[in-house]
Amino acid sequence: MPGAEGFCLWMTGLPSAGKTTIGRALVARLKARGWHVELLDGDEIRRGLSADLGFDRASREAHAGRVAFVAKLLARNGAIPIVALISPYRTSRARARAEIGRFVEVYVSTPLAVCEERDVKGLYRRARAGEIHEMTGVDDPYEPPEHPEIVVDAVKLTPEQSADHVLQELERQGWLPRSAGPGGPGSPASPPSR
Repeated sequence: MPGAEGFCLWMTGLPSAGKTTIGRALVARLKARGWHVELLDGDEIRRGLSADLGFDRASREAHAGRVAFVAKLLARNGAIPIVALISPYRTSRARARAEIGRFVEVYVSTPLAVCEERDVKGLYRRARAGEIHEMTGVDDPYEPPEHPEIVVDAVKLTPEQSADHVLQELERQGWLPRSAGPGGPGSPASPPSR
């Protein structure tokens, strides 16, 4: 939105928690309010910017660092980058927060059993069969955020309801101006400094 400061929405959660689906719903809603928004999907970025990285801890940390760098550039130019990234380690998320500055951590809280049921790529099944290794939630840990700004219960809420919940929280916390109504543009305002 012209004249407003950007900030990063960093969505973390287990594989198949719903991060990208909710992120897409948020993109549409924020664009309708006049914001420049970019969805930085972890899987997409792995096919390009992070194609050289594996799935060991050092590679995952490096991947999160690259995404954080891109998000920082977008946010400082008035955009809202929505990061949909497992980012399983608290240390890498803390580094991203420190680098980006204007950072909102969104924890997509979906139990492992539900994520396994939703697994359209079959990654959990393959990990349980020993076909792939270092799978987050199976043989590599996921460290849930201790103090996220926003928690989304993606079991109780649909992706659309989850996106609405995130927007309501962003308004309540002062990151976004109050909407003029459902999907309304609101008025330009700068989110709080963090």
